[in-house]
Amino acid sequence: QVQLVESGGGLVQAGGSLRLSCATSGLTFSWYHMGWFRQAPGKEREFVAYISGNGGSIGHADSVKGRFIIDRDNGKNMVYLQMNSLKPEDTAVYYCAAKSGTMRRTVDPAEYDYWGQGTQVTVSS
Repeated sequence: QVQLVESGGGLVQAGGSLRLSCATSGLTFSWYHMGWFRQAPGKEREFVAYISGNGGSIGHADSVKGRFIIDRDNGKNMVYLQMNSLKPEDTAVYYCAAKSGTMRRTVDPAEYDYWGQGTQVTVSS
């Protein structure tokens, strides 16, 4: 079966960095566009970044642009989120997700087929 497993979360001071990883199995990884989303307590899940199946197209939310970078390694079936200059408002559970089909609506969590269990990121001020 399809599995997505995030890792790399933790507690970091404001201004610090973390690199999240998402290991996937059970799917033809290069066929799937991948996304990172996050959800803070009491808030809706929000888009963070996406990357196309071949890695040729990426996008980041305005709130993280210039600080976070998504990339992927199709040889290892992995997707990553490098997070720099972290802010307390980045505190959330971070999820990776896989989306088949077209590149349309990559910012909409409802368009994604598979999800990981999430990894907690906490940024202290």
